[in-house]
Amino acid sequence: MDLGIRGEIALVLGGTQGLALSAAHHLSDAGAVVVLNGRDAEKGSKAVAELPNPGHFVQGDITIAADRAAIIEQTVALAGAPSILVTNSGGPPPGQFMDHDDETWEAALRNNMLGHIDMTRRVVPAMIAAGWGRIVNVTSFAVREPYPNLVLANAVRAGLHGAMATLAREVADKGITVNNALPGLMDTPALQRVYNAQSQRENIAVEEARDRMAESVPAKRLGTAEDFGPAVAFLCSRHAGYITGQNLTVDGGLVRALL
Repeated sequence: MDLGIRGEIALVLGGTQGLALSAAHHLSDAGAVVVLNGRDAEKGSKAVAELPNPGHFVQGDITIAADRAAIIEQTVALAGAPSILVTNSGGPPPGQFMDHDDETWEAALRNNMLGHIDMTRRVVPAMIAAGWGRIVNVTSFAVREPYPNLVLANAVRAGLHGAMATLAREVADKGITVNNALPGLMDTPALQRVYNAQSQRENIAVEEARDRMAESVPAKRLGTAEDFGPAVAFLCSRHAGYITGQNLTVDGGLVRALL
């Protein structure tokens, strides 16, 4: 399927590995000019070299205000103003409610909520001027069904969803859509930290913790990055122009909510 985004500028935050990198591959394959962002220059250069079509890497940490400004400035200089923004960052550490202090909560807010909001605020004016734009936030199924031992993700990502749901309605008549892609239990480094922590906490083998997690999914397996990337690319496409303010859950049937 032609996604209708050939030549569009797609900025993918935290895009040098895992789920966001898969999305970047599918956007690049559809003809978008992809700009990958990440903190590790070596990893970023390698990721860009493996894209289906030529792209760019911009180094920066979205938890730092000066870096956020520089990411946008460099993206515009290298490729142009982004018409597609995919926000993503590594999940906060696992733990229960009483496990985390103020500093840990504040770090989670900067990394998984405030940084994404500011980056979105920086790209929306150019999208409004162009009369077209796509914003997709990679978050978590936990905003629909809180998951045990992930209190930071359960709380902070829900806050991001509230902000983006509001924005979606404010820009819906300007050709801009704002949606969220919610990965389920995907076998990425972020999830590996979770089942490794469960293994230590419950004194069981890592493989047992992983297998038990996979068994909890109706599909009877953990997801992969390749299960996820095409869904993000579709939300960024011309075909998704009448879809906004929505949460697309990619989870193998894990979330049992009716809505």
